[in-house]
Amino acid sequence: MRKIIVLSFITLDGVMQAPGGPDEDTSSGFKYGGWQAPYLDDASGKAMQKLMKPADLLLGRKTFEIFANYWPEHGDFWPGINDVTKYAVSRTMKKSDWKNSVFLSSLADIKKLKNSKGSDVQVWGSGKLIQLLLKNDLVDELWLIIHPLTLGTGKKLFDDGTIPAAFTLISSSVTPAGVIFANYKRAGKVKTGTVGT
Repeated sequence: MRKIIVLSFITLDGVMQAPGGPDEDTSSGFKYGGWQAPYLDDASGKAMQKLMKPADLLLGRKTFEIFANYWPEHGDFWPGINDVTKYAVSRTMKKSDWKNSVFLSSLADIKKLKNSKGSDVQVWGSGKLIQLLLKNDLVDELWLIIHPLTLGTGKKLFDDGTIPAAFTLISSSVTPAGVIFANYKRAGKVKTGTVGT
């Protein structure tokens, strides 16, 4: 069985929309695209290089299109990205010129992928896909790259459909710019109790 690892750039209020640039995703009038850029430094670059290890990718259609238009010409920055298998979840897309692309069209396809043999599978971006994975308890690990700002509006990482679930912090680090890199592993059901007893 493969692990599904969600990696997400988020704000303190959980916004994950368009961290990379102004034109990345302007849907619903989002005007803060590129909010991640002011926080980039050597420390975050080194931390990102560790996360950008060769691994198969599972991407939603929009993120797949963004990646397919960019990474074939910039593979030197993310070694191996053009060689790994890219699984795109889409009901409309069936083919791509980006090599090693495979298209999935259903939750059953994702479950079949998770239950297959192979490397861990990383999910980048892909908000709607992440919602589907969280709703169906298919996320084994979260890598949250938390930036010190709030935006108030925008697509959120945890939205409708997220099930109650416990996670354990495996590792964390903080950059000089205040970005927190936190790795969480799925840890069973939510436990409750009474404080002070």
